[in-house]
Amino acid sequence: MGRHSLPDQYGAGGSDPRPRARRRTAAVATVMVLTVAGGTAVAVRSGLLSLGSPCQDDPVGLKLAASPDLAPALTAAAQRARKENITSDGRCVAVTVAAHESYKVTDTLTAGKNPGVQVWVPDSDVWVQRITANRAATQVTSTGSVASTPVGVAMVPSAAKSLGWPKKTYSWSELAGAAQRDDSLRLGAADPARSASGLLALTQLTTAAARFEDGRTRAAAMMKTLSQRTSDTDGQVLDTLPRDSSGTERDNPKRNHALVLTEQAAFTHNSSAAGGAGLDMFYPKDGSPRLDYPYTLVDTSELSTDESRAAIRFMTYLRQPEQRRLLQEHGFRTAEEPSAAVVGRAGGSSPQPYAEPSLQPASAAALDEALGIWTITVQSARVTTVVDASASMAQPVPGTGRSRMDVTKASLLQALAGFTPEDEIGLWDFSTKLDGAKDYHVLVPTERLGDRVGGGTQRDRLTAAFGDLAPVPDGATGLYDTTLAAYRAATSSYAEGRFNALVVLTDGVNQDPGSISRGGLLTRLRKLADPERPVPLIMIAVGPDADREEAGLIAGSTGGSGHQVTDPSQIHAVILKAIVAAGAQGSQG
Repeated sequence: MGRHSLPDQYGAGGSDPRPRARRRTAAVATVMVLTVAGGTAVAVRSGLLSLGSPCQDDPVGLKLAASPDLAPALTAAAQRARKENITSDGRCVAVTVAAHESYKVTDTLTAGKNPGVQVWVPDSDVWVQRITANRAATQVTSTGSVASTPVGVAMVPSAAKSLGWPKKTYSWSELAGAAQRDDSLRLGAADPARSASGLLALTQLTTAAARFEDGRTRAAAMMKTLSQRTSDTDGQVLDTLPRDSSGTERDNPKRNHALVLTEQAAFTHNSSAAGGAGLDMFYPKDGSPRLDYPYTLVDTSELSTDESRAAIRFMTYLRQPEQRRLLQEHGFRTAEEPSAAVVGRAGGSSPQPYAEPSLQPASAAALDEALGIWTITVQSARVTTVVDASASMAQPVPGTGRSRMDVTKASLLQALAGFTPEDEIGLWDFSTKLDGAKDYHVLVPTERLGDRVGGGTQRDRLTAAFGDLAPVPDGATGLYDTTLAAYRAATSSYAEGRFNALVVLTDGVNQDPGSISRGGLLTRLRKLADPERPVPLIMIAVGPDADREEAGLIAGSTGGSGHQVTDPSQIHAVILKAIVAAGAQGSQG
């Protein structure tokens, strides 16, 4: 409080100043009381002062969904916060924490729904990126990381010893290669489509394999091996370890001796009574990706001011030293320098490079590519590709010296290299009246790539057909009739147990005046689409003349997706991204 001076005339004298002085003194006292009261109210509202136990009256309630590994620590922090009467704007903050698998919350948000929480802490920013990239999703806002943990490979002691742990270090590809060579070293992981740790490890393995000339073959072989031992979630993958340390289950083919695992998961496992001899942790020498647990606000447009401020208040509470120690006690990292106690309990030991900085986050493109290749490698695919051969495909792509068709062919050949001999791939092209009155022509029927055809294989036949694609002089775009015919063929030849899809590439809009109308096309596509036998249409609008909005409308009628690329060389990446999106839709169904 500042010093208050009296009016000048009080000190200067005058005729009977006392009544005025009393009035002035009362006024000053009143101002002082109101100022103190007001300051106290502000302090209480902002949580600086706590008068008694205000948390019993009208707290701000927050529902928080957390990754199952982090939920126990956040629950403990929320309970501690309530006991300490932390407040936001004078009201106590009451946080309720529930464990939810990150992929399930992602599915809900991607579908444009709200999971019924104000705050979400998934295990990785991978999920947040997936949502923010989808304009139809319920939007979320990340406000920073709560904790982190690196991803590595944990092994039962006998397996770790056979590989020279802890003195010998390995790269990701070397660890995966050891598991492929030695059937007794069975490597398990969580499904990359449902696990951020599984996806980050897969991306690292795919990136490492790409450095070799036969990189795609290596990656496909590694994925096939890994897919045979995947579990739905990170929690379930721990259940695949031998149940005791006696060695009685050593030869059980269902049991894994090595797991793609986070340091925190290994810490928790080794800390439990059921951990037995515990796990030893390999930290790959080419770097460990990390889970970063982003503190994320859900649909901020629907949050009240009190909820938004309370959510930020709890986040700042989690960053206090006491709560950081609480997170460390649960096996998480809260600083760049790892805790020796956490590393040791997780099974880490020198000279394993556990103190090395985590890898930079993988790009969205790299994650999509890894997951797309995983989808078509593990599940096997049946995909028919339909390519626009109208005259406009002869137009040059700026800066390349090649035509739209030439660049499209190169991109499709690149995509073809990612499919395995088990996949079924076919090719159509279309313009107008290519085959009598029909706008389309079946160049290569959709068959298994490894099948023998004439003097070669289906892959050889497709490679040649891709190379022979050429624009039709003066040919227009018969898009609607072709799309309907191709989708009818794809749904009628649906293959159980495979990822079925139809890919249509066009650089223009429908130009066949005698074709079915767009409304008629949409109606028929909806009738053909069967959720029990899904065949998503992936429509790619190539170049500035194509209509992205129409592509999305047509593809959406089948449960598929529309995309636009300005450069045909982007087609390969878009196909993989679309496969990921279609696979996610299928898992929701």
